[in-house]
Amino acid sequence: MNKQVVWVVAVIAVLVLGVGSGLTAALLVGDGDDGGGNGGGERDRGAAPETSSLGPAGAVPAGLEEFYGQQLAWEGCGSNQCATLTVPLAYAEPGGETIGIALERTLARDPDNRVGSLVVNPGGPGAPGTTMAENADGYFTASLLERVDVVAFDPRGTGDSAPVDCLSDADLDAFVAQDPTPDDAAERQEFAASEEEFFAGCVAGSDGVAAHVSTVEAARDMDVLRSVLGEEQLSYLGFSYGTTLGSTYAELFPGNVGRFVLDGATDPTLDFRDNALSQAAGFQTALDAYLDDCVAGEGCFLGASREEAQGTISDLFASIEEQPLPTSGDRDLQIGNAFYGVAYPLYSRESWFLLDQGLQEALDGDGTTLLALSDLYGSRNASGGYDDNSLEAFYAINCLDDPTSASAEEIPAEYPAFDAASPTFGRFFAWGLAGCLGIQDEAAEPTPTIRAAGAAPIVVVGTTRDPATPYEEAVALAEQLESGVLLTRDGDGHTGYNKGNSCIDDAVEGYLLDGDVPADDTRC
Repeated sequence: MNKQVVWVVAVIAVLVLGVGSGLTAALLVGDGDDGGGNGGGERDRGAAPETSSLGPAGAVPAGLEEFYGQQLAWEGCGSNQCATLTVPLAYAEPGGETIGIALERTLARDPDNRVGSLVVNPGGPGAPGTTMAENADGYFTASLLERVDVVAFDPRGTGDSAPVDCLSDADLDAFVAQDPTPDDAAERQEFAASEEEFFAGCVAGSDGVAAHVSTVEAARDMDVLRSVLGEEQLSYLGFSYGTTLGSTYAELFPGNVGRFVLDGATDPTLDFRDNALSQAAGFQTALDAYLDDCVAGEGCFLGASREEAQGTISDLFASIEEQPLPTSGDRDLQIGNAFYGVAYPLYSRESWFLLDQGLQEALDGDGTTLLALSDLYGSRNASGGYDDNSLEAFYAINCLDDPTSASAEEIPAEYPAFDAASPTFGRFFAWGLAGCLGIQDEAAEPTPTIRAAGAAPIVVVGTTRDPATPYEEAVALAEQLESGVLLTRDGDGHTGYNKGNSCIDDAVEGYLLDGDVPADDTRC
């Protein structure tokens, strides 16, 4: 790897602090958008109650007393504390096999003004959440870190919490690099076979865990965690897929909901097709913002108009599909890597300069930077291994939650709808409809309808040009939650908190720290 690319990797490693929902990682960094003021809405729900009206908060489900009453053995790990939470592999069989959930916390820096524990999740699904405690200064503002113990965890099946293992590193390389838009019968057969091989590997390599990594089960783990932390109600800050996890918890345990913030929200009512269409449109919106910014400058290298610039990128994808690009290393840039390399930096406006560099190089016949960006998407390191199992866990969790999948023969009929949603990325997302082909496991319990009736106020944050969780999904979730409160950030990139918008930060922290619920439909 040449010196220039080493520098690029070092820069984006600072920017990328977690994994987001749907396609790729959440970039929880400032984007320079300081926002405007509040635009108060009609509903003001007041301060969060200390306890729920649904009976005694923190009640222990029958048969789980041993787990809810366990004592954590916190030990030093760097400047933080780490522990392992024991939970049932299958909640229907609490006397059966158990697994350990990896925990890491950073204690409140001003203990005299501590308000309690704040459980956090970065998204994914598949991200090892303990990185949020390891990199707390990047995820959270100093004012929040002063007053809460940030408690992060690797959800079951991820990180160090009974991680699923589906493919060897070499096979995972091939899985990511493969053509995500197969054109003929032979390519489609190869695509379907790779999906089936992936899920067969999950079953063979995960010792039964792959059947128990659903969002519902992870939400049940969170309630055990709440209990052993000594909290009657759970305070929670979840990003991206972490909003799916949080809203599921709120539905299962509404009386245990404390101060909840769901940032970069997902719409739980979308089926697998509508969700794919939503993300395709979201990434097109983010790409359009990037292209408009390029065109507004002098001499945009992609073209003189948005349409011309879009065409340049589409033509680049077509040429790489036909002939992979060489890099400075021993791997070529394949079309699958090219897609992730372009999509990945759209998660943060501050990463756009890296996309500039990657595209300029690729147009000159060098795939080095785009391949480096693709590798960062999958947590692939310079030695050829993977720092975590986020890619494998992503598919295992998503497809256990919803195993719906279209056949390879059905996908071409979807092209018109997906092309309309995204002229650049549409067909990549259309083929995502076949992403669960070959799933062999079945969830232990169904995903519930989300209403969270009777829960304390739940603040839902949406960003207007969010690629991975489009703003419309935040609007929808806030409406579906009985106590939902919508908070809008007008800006680019994925998620809203700690992205340089003081209006958002003040509203989020005012609720988490002091219980001050922002007015519904506050706009920043």
